[in-house]
Amino acid sequence: MRTGKMKRAVVSAAILSGLLLIAGADAQAEDTNATSNAEITAAEAWAFPLDPPSASHAPKHDPRQLVHVPGSVRAYTWAQIDTDHFVPDWFPQDHPPAPQIVMVGRKPGWPWPCAECHLPNGQGDIISPSPAGLPKAYIIEQVMAFRRGERGASLPSTSQEMAKEARAVTDQDLQLAADYFSKLPYRSRTRVVETATVPKTHWQHYVLVPDKDGAREPIAHRIVETPADYEDHQLGDEHVENIAYVPPGSIARGAQIAAKGEGAAQACESCHGAKLQGIGVVPPLAGRSPTYIVRELILFRTGKRTNPQAAPMVQEASRLAVDDMIAVAAYAASRKP
Repeated sequence: MRTGKMKRAVVSAAILSGLLLIAGADAQAEDTNATSNAEITAAEAWAFPLDPPSASHAPKHDPRQLVHVPGSVRAYTWAQIDTDHFVPDWFPQDHPPAPQIVMVGRKPGWPWPCAECHLPNGQGDIISPSPAGLPKAYIIEQVMAFRRGERGASLPSTSQEMAKEARAVTDQDLQLAADYFSKLPYRSRTRVVETATVPKTHWQHYVLVPDKDGAREPIAHRIVETPADYEDHQLGDEHVENIAYVPPGSIARGAQIAAKGEGAAQACESCHGAKLQGIGVVPPLAGRSPTYIVRELILFRTGKRTNPQAAPMVQEASRLAVDDMIAVAAYAASRKP
């Protein structure tokens, strides 16, 4: 009897020990998820563009005054610049003749001209991605996802505007715009800088702008991407350089993840091709905005991109920590398109 009691006691202790281990593992998993969620929330603060009310009021200008940007022979009046949905074409030599939907839209109301956000040469900006050089089928697929509510149903607000655009644009105009942008070469204007400290910044009309006092702070777990000249950026100058500050060592770590993967996450190059140049309808990432890349990885991770074609990326993004996303984005942005 005593032996039986001892055996039962040993078995009971083993079961209790196992339950404690399972409970501990569950608690650890919950803690890991909480940490991941906290990291995602922190990343959203710098990756998702904002337009604070205090920054929405543009200074008053003489409507007759001519406006210029460096390197362009063109000039526009402030009256033109301040007109809703007017697209200044500072460098028409940079692109072929564009269809009406790209440069003018369909007035009145929606859809807006595509170039208002993506620029006449399709190069995009920190705020909005570049459709230049993307596969035509991919561009159409993404616009249809916006139209069906499978993208743009949440933050950032700029994506919500794209959802309205997708619902308003006709299939014929979509074909014209996708054909136009897919044939344009993509030219990166993002300079990636590894640094431990960055200028302190504030949001101003959807982009981070350095504070005037020149103060600096640790970069921590962030990418800080800002136009080198905010005023020309606001005028739609597609030649303005963007500077992307990333944590030290990001590019090398991102190269490793892109080539070999990270943990359960596959190598980025297995789908996006060698040097992230894209394969078929899988889009290229080389030279593109690192902030935008992280933003989209977060949207995949949080289930905000739900079209069927997004399923593989939803799985891959769920396997990446925010620091992994930053590293991959930094490496991708540093590559030549």
